[in-house]
Amino acid sequence: MFDHTPDATGNCMTRNERGAAGESSADNLEDMPPKALVVLRAARTVFLAHGFSMATTDMIQREAGVSKSTVYAHYPNKEALFVAVIEAECAAHASKVRAISSQKGNLRAGLAAIARAYLRIVLSTDALSLFRVVVAEAPSFPNLARVFFLAGPHVIEGVVSLHLAEAIEAGEVDLSEIGRDAAAAQFTNLVRGEPQIQCLTHPHATPSEAQVDQWASNAVTTFWKAYGIA
Repeated sequence: MFDHTPDATGNCMTRNERGAAGESSADNLEDMPPKALVVLRAARTVFLAHGFSMATTDMIQREAGVSKSTVYAHYPNKEALFVAVIEAECAAHASKVRAISSQKGNLRAGLAAIARAYLRIVLSTDALSLFRVVVAEAPSFPNLARVFFLAGPHVIEGVVSLHLAEAIEAGEVDLSEIGRDAAAAQFTNLVRGEPQIQCLTHPHATPSEAQVDQWASNAVTTFWKAYGIA
């Protein structure tokens, strides 16, 4: 059991988690040994298709086309493989949001760009599949679910918080009552909430770009009005 204490956003995090949030051993896949990358990609395929509990290292070994000793040379067990898959997926997604340039003096446009990018990520087929696997396994493997939160949603909240910090410094918004980290968490939840649950419960439906834009716009407008931004 984690010895959790609430941070400024109201999220419960350990001191180690707060220090490690946003850091990922899978940030630079190009630096990985070729065989380790082959195994990682095979594990991704197997986990997304079968979930964590039903997947086996034998299945991953066969998918990768390598020996069992090669798998264990890079990843000591199935849990380590799943952590690596989670971190790699989340790092790839976070890089797309981080790439959005801050638009000084135009916070609303910046938040709209983040919202659209984030929705395209969380509503993608692979992201929904990973989310389903993580949530399904969370009661039995809470540490894996925690890895997902820290490498995924929490990192996106951090990116939004940085954009808000620049807007606060420019006098564009006042978040002193709630704090920018809490505001960033609320914004990402506004963006993700309804669209994600819609797609999770309608697995064969694909939202149009117009629908994604509308969801993003709704989230930004709600956030804007909530904080009385002129």
